[in-house]
Amino acid sequence: MRAGIKESTRWIEGYARLAELSASLPDTRLVYVADREADIIELMRTARDLGEPVDWLVRSQHHRALPHGERLWSAVMADKPVGELHFTMASRHGRKAREVHQQIRVKSVTLADGRGGELSASCVIATEADPPVGVTPVEWRLLTNRPIKDFNDAAQLIDWYRARWEIEMFFHVLKNGCKVEALQLASIDKLERALAVYLVVAWRIARLMRLGRSCPDLDVELLSRPRTEQARGAPVYPARSAPHPGPLPAGEREHGLRTSKLPAGRRERMIPASLAFPGEVMHGATRAPRRV
Repeated sequence: MRAGIKESTRWIEGYARLAELSASLPDTRLVYVADREADIIELMRTARDLGEPVDWLVRSQHHRALPHGERLWSAVMADKPVGELHFTMASRHGRKAREVHQQIRVKSVTLADGRGGELSASCVIATEADPPVGVTPVEWRLLTNRPIKDFNDAAQLIDWYRARWEIEMFFHVLKNGCKVEALQLASIDKLERALAVYLVVAWRIARLMRLGRSCPDLDVELLSRPRTEQARGAPVYPARSAPHPGPLPAGEREHGLRTSKLPAGRRERMIPASLAFPGEVMHGATRAPRRV
């Protein structure tokens, strides 16, 4: 963070940069997705003043006052649910995977813009129904510039927000796996070249991590090329590698670099094709939310 700059500025700058990019992508929908820290009226006002060239979707942090004396979340929760969502929440941080059933409520609202005017927004609140005893219910309160006509529109916005976790995992790998913050390069030029490489590596590793969790029984051979297809360069297999006895589930070699869980006779160090080659071998599958 630059010295003397408010942290909220980075959210506004991020949106402005996407707005500049949108001019060169007229046939592409760009969506600015952010967590609670981006629930600032300056961001929404900036988007409105620019003509909203990029859609925005943020997690609501403030129980804002509405023009007629109501409060934002209370006004939305006073309406009846427009539908329900069912999905599987993945395990993480010591929590087991579990099924989640949410009720969805939506409302179009008018917010004060902080300068004596008003701006229009839509609010979506997804609340978990009947969570397990002792478990914190899964609840999301979202604000967006997009109009919500029906349940399908609301479900799409929730899908977009849930995808934000993939971005969190990507930066976790980039910072803690690739250790980019420990780089001690003398110039911006060198730093940019290093990041160009690390960003690709981090994305590939994050993808393998997701496959290891969402498809634990996936055959690892689908993600790793045989020796004859390896790219030229440093050898990947040791000179005397014993033949492997059979396929190994991807969940046992999440990054494709572990050897501790390999059965006897299978100690080669394989590099996944998604790291060694530009072409994709396969696409991962996840369980999509079921709409009721």
